[in-house]
Amino acid sequence: MAVTFESVRRMALEMEKVEEGTSYGTAAFKVGGELMARLREDLDSLVVRSDFEQRAELMAADPETYYITDHYLNYEWVLVRLGRVHPDAMRDLLRGAWRRAAASGRKAPPKRKGSARRR
Repeated sequence: MAVTFESVRRMALEMEKVEEGTSYGTAAFKVGGELMARLREDLDSLVVRSDFEQRAELMAADPETYYITDHYLNYEWVLVRLGRVHPDAMRDLLRGAWRRAAASGRKAPPKRKGSARRR
């Protein structure tokens, strides 16, 4: 069963304090103003807040579904092909993205790989 953006919308809006808006001109979901997921410009993929470890595991396990472009290399986001992801996996990814976005709203912005401060 393929996931559509409409099913992603339903999943996201069922979560506490999630609001629909836009980001980079595409539909997006935010928690407390923090982005958790957005539709990619190709309209076939969702950009989902992740962490580097989870992203690496997902991409290793199923590179046809989970991927990144050079733009996302140093950011904690993963791209998900909607036509390939299982609905349960999408729901789990959105829950994780919700937790990260909610936590981010209470502290510093998302980490960027290799961005540690030097003294």
